[in-house]
Amino acid sequence: MNTRWKPSATVAAIIERDGRYLLVEEHTPEGLRLNNPAGHLDPGESPEQGVARETLEETAHRFTPTALVGIYLSRFQRPATGEDITYLRFAYCGELGDFDVQRDLDTGIVRTLWMTPDELRECPERHRSPLVQRCIDDHQAGHRFPLNTVHTDPSVQRKG
Repeated sequence: MNTRWKPSATVAAIIERDGRYLLVEEHTPEGLRLNNPAGHLDPGESPEQGVARETLEETAHRFTPTALVGIYLSRFQRPATGEDITYLRFAYCGELGDFDVQRDLDTGIVRTLWMTPDELRECPERHRSPLVQRCIDDHQAGHRFPLNTVHTDPSVQRKG
């Protein structure tokens, strides 16, 4: 059988304030892990809409992307099941907005925390993937691309 390979499209927010980066601590099949606020792109949304939604769901903060930090491809093989997943990640930096005190964090998110790049570098075994550190390193290196680097055709948002 000829099966087409389909990587999972994900989005991530790279949010820095005073030398610290906003991270989430979340339950995964591999245990408690650290990640950038991130998740899967939903049908009918642009990557910019997806990263704003995921950041709100995982941190209870509004987020407005202002630049693309990078596009990343990574492969993960789940130790427990052998599942082989390839992720295509669009990482954005931007403006962190208001905190919604009434909003619960997404299922599986234990807490948010702010860490320096060095603090994060000291615990690679706790990273959800190698992309957590790579995105922060790229942000620190000044990687910024205009939002229109990624074009979402209007057909994406059409129903049916």
